[in-house]
Amino acid sequence: MNLKVFLKLVEIRTKIASFTPFLLGNLYFIYNYKGFNIFNCLLLLLSLLCVDMGTTALNNYQDFLKAEKKEGYNYEQHNAIVNYNLNKRTVKKIIIILFLLAIVIGLLLYLHSDVIVLLVGLISFAIGILYTSGPVPISRTPLGELFSGLTMGFLITFLTVYIQNLNLVNLFFSLGLLKIEIQFLEIIKLFIFSLPLVLGIANIMLANNICDFSDDLVNKRYTLPIYISKKKSLQLFSYLYYLSYLSLVLAVVINILPLISLLSLLTFFIIKKNINKFKSKQSKKETFILAVKNFVILNYTTALTLILAILI
Repeated sequence: MNLKVFLKLVEIRTKIASFTPFLLGNLYFIYNYKGFNIFNCLLLLLSLLCVDMGTTALNNYQDFLKAEKKEGYNYEQHNAIVNYNLNKRTVKKIIIILFLLAIVIGLLLYLHSDVIVLLVGLISFAIGILYTSGPVPISRTPLGELFSGLTMGFLITFLTVYIQNLNLVNLFFSLGLLKIEIQFLEIIKLFIFSLPLVLGIANIMLANNICDFSDDLVNKRYTLPIYISKKKSLQLFSYLYYLSYLSLVLAVVINILPLISLLSLLTFFIIKKNINKFKSKQSKKETFILAVKNFVILNYTTALTLILAILI
């Protein structure tokens, strides 16, 4: 398997969904705290990429095995296993290697941090596996948007900050009891900061499921749009972006983000235009990319304002 085919199998273009929370988490830490551990940062990045690539490859493999509709853009062109006529054994080996690499790197990160990193990593890893496999994969249920948004949007952001500041959560034994200390205020602030990431990633999944509405009915993938209808899903698609902007304003008001981050509100006009385009036509080939573009536009504009605030 050459590099081009491998990158198609793991859908490398979609890794921005895991890299962006990592980037913003680091900028959040640099803006709000002192000190920076570059080694832990690199370990987390490598582990995230391996998990994300492995999960995507596993998802494509599961879709290949379970697909009942054997034609159409999503099946023939979007799935690299079909498009390049890949050997199933080779694909399984790649999936196993990626997950093993993620585990090894994750354990190394744990040795350089603490048990909270291990626990959060295990939870994230388990969700990644259950998302695409098992008796009822999460991606084939109405909970796909919720799990993908929280896992990638919040947990990645949390881990990125936590490995730099291990005081956010403390787990220890005292008088024979296991006790936990949580800096709730700091974690709530981090959650508010991560909301545009959470909602943006959820919307990428939602857009994907809306585009696959007809195919999912045939393939018995009972996703959120199947349950609430395509019309209500498109309304939800819009509302999640509006909520993202509200959370951004709230983050500035309560001093989580610098005042300059209000410049991100100017992206609303571009994103609103993309929302209208997607609502007029839902196509995996033509308009799905708008959800990814919206995610990039809003969050990277916010990242740029953070960089400016740090430099100033």
